[in-house]
Amino acid sequence: MDLYNQLINKQAKLSLIGLGYVGLPIALAFARKIPVVGFDIKPERVEMMKNKIDPSEELEPADFDHCDILFTSNLDDLREASFHIVAVPTPIDKHNLPDMSPVHAASRTVGKALKKGDYVIYESTVYPGATEEECIPILEELSGLKLNVDFKVGYSPERINPGDKEHTITTIKKIVSGTDDESLDIIAKVYELIVVAGVHRAPSIKVAEAAKIIENTQRDVNIALMNELSMIFNKMNINTYDVLQAAGTKWNFLKFYPGLVGGHCIGVDPYYLAFKAKEYRHHPLIINAGRAVNDEMGFYVAQQLVKKLIEAGKNVQESKVLVMGATFKENVSDIRNSKVADVVHELTSYGIQVEVTDPFASSTELQKEYGFGLTDQPGSNYDAVIAAVSHKPYHDLDEDYFLSITSENAIFADLKGIFKGRINKLTYWSL
Repeated sequence: MDLYNQLINKQAKLSLIGLGYVGLPIALAFARKIPVVGFDIKPERVEMMKNKIDPSEELEPADFDHCDILFTSNLDDLREASFHIVAVPTPIDKHNLPDMSPVHAASRTVGKALKKGDYVIYESTVYPGATEEECIPILEELSGLKLNVDFKVGYSPERINPGDKEHTITTIKKIVSGTDDESLDIIAKVYELIVVAGVHRAPSIKVAEAAKIIENTQRDVNIALMNELSMIFNKMNINTYDVLQAAGTKWNFLKFYPGLVGGHCIGVDPYYLAFKAKEYRHHPLIINAGRAVNDEMGFYVAQQLVKKLIEAGKNVQESKVLVMGATFKENVSDIRNSKVADVVHELTSYGIQVEVTDPFASSTELQKEYGFGLTDQPGSNYDAVIAAVSHKPYHDLDEDYFLSITSENAIFADLKGIFKGRINKLTYWSL
């Protein structure tokens, strides 16, 4: 009996290593079909999940119901599983170089638990070749086992979109790959247990790795183009959103918009591909140019606002600015790599008093990560308001509200264009 049939007959278990915003939904989806061991290195997070609390604040307590899952940080529990899925973060360091240490650590953990007949599948976004060149050697060394003789490996990149209740693990087509035909077939069938949209069988692990990393690289480059266009149109006194609305009437125009590009995917993954490209003596001009534009957008926004304050006759060093939104995207609590922090820090460097609100973010986490916290309630007499993140609670606010908290000749900076056409008395500016 192969591993797939052992799993569906509940004679074997599946493990999920790394129970963050990616790993936990996958673990729970499988746990509604087969026995699952949910492993995380942080005991406090494990305790939260045992009590039906998602540390990432993405899932509701009801999402934990009817799931056959053991949450643990104990390596011995991991040894009971035979199909291991690794879903740990792949960040970049302060030099924008790949930080593979979480994946290496997870590989060492799995390697210690690995036994003959086991499968290991990586979901973490990496550059092409990382699974075979960096992860498999660790698994072999720690387990004393041989790839394709004693155990199999696959790669199936995560495609979860934080905060998106429509595009979920079950509704997004899954890319799968394996080290041989047998492993590809088993891995595909296991994922088909939960992915209603079906799977795409990539011909190799490198192809699957490359497919994932260009998804976010493509978005990054396209958004960078929109950001650069926004800078050009700003000098021409043309509203970028008006231009995009007009251009978007053509059937094949790609509808991307300008904005701050942060988070742990679009703002990170292109650096992995650029890093690997240099190993082959290729300097990725377009990828690096896109990253350069997007990485500077927070500073650009702050500098444009300072110019607007000066034009309005404000004393910059006595100005007070409210920034609405601190997370990297709308309707999530995740602050990782949020470019709003660049806006805040740049404004502060001019001597401006900056207050930040966010209905989803943690003030404690912001203070720890970026050196500023949240104000409990917006105050008054702001010289400018920046609508930085398109959180749903902000959408119902009107100009009368903003007039009530701002001073005379105040600036309203609408980075996402959500108030376009609704702000007429304040000085309105958008990307």
